[in-house]
Parts: sequence; structure tokens; C-alpha cells
Amino acid sequence: MGIFLILVSKYSSLKGGRELNALGTHLLVELRECNPEILKSLKKVRNALVSAAKEAKATIVDISFHEFNPFGISGVVVIAESHLTVHTWPEYGYAAIDIFTCGEVIKPEVAASYLIKQFECKNPSIVEMKRGILSHKNERLPHKVSSSAPDTNCYQTIPG
Repeated sequence: MGIFLILVSKYSSLKGGRELNALGTHLLVELRECNPEILKSLKKVRNALVSAAKEAKATIVDISFHEFNPFGISGVVVIAESHLTVHTWPEYGYAAIDIFTCGEVIKPEVAASYLIKQFECKNPSIVEMKRGILSHKNERLPHKVSSSAPDTNCYQTIPG
């Protein structure tokens, strides 16, 4: 099994060669030729997405899933670092997954690899985008700003 990956670099270039740093990483994961029995099981899909978040060392905040009739599942695992979502089409052996994280600690590619295995995907592809490109210099951005020293944790509590 090979994974087709389109990578949009950590730094996006501006006119004149300047680079921008981003607040987050967004993986768009296309899973084709998956096991349809797994994709139609609410329990298996939910467990896979929750476990993927845990494997990536994310902090789970909330979980919500819905099973459609006759089949298909949509779900979200809200994490302090952003979210993981899934939409399944078992009749096509297909699942669309978004993994959006901020900060330097969480590794979204770990969650993606885990889901590829759990859904028994034979034809995965991943597009990586950097989101929240705000810096006009080659500097890391704090994900939350408080009156104290900046912290790169995207789930820092802000007093006030």
C-alpha cells in the first residue's frame, strides 16, 4: 500500500521570496477502497477516530457521531488542538477525513496512518495544507496570546 501525499510546505511563499509561518496543519485524507463493513459500523468508525486522536496525543474535548439510513456515518472528535472529522460512504468503500491541528506537539500524520490501517484502506491519499498563515517573517507564532509570556500550546487558558 502506498500513500499518495501532496504536501503544501510548512512555509508558504509570498511575492518577493518572503516566507509565512502558519498556525495549524490541515490534512485532507481521501480513503478509497476501504473495507465497507468497517465503514458502515458506527462503533468501529467512532472507535477508530477516537483512538486516532489518542494515538496522535491529542486532548479530546467532545465526540459526536451520526449514523445515516440506510448507511453512512459522519462524526467529529473535537480536540483542544482543533478537530478530526469523518464522513463514510460504505457503498463506495470511501471515507473522507479531515485532521486539523495547531501547535507543534500533535502529529496529525500519526492519526492519518492509524485511520488508514483501521479502515483497511488500499488506496489512500493525503493533502497537507498549512492554515492561518499570518506571519510575514520566518518566525513561529503563538497559537494563543495572553498577558503573560506567549505559549505555543493552542489550548492555553487566557485569563480574564
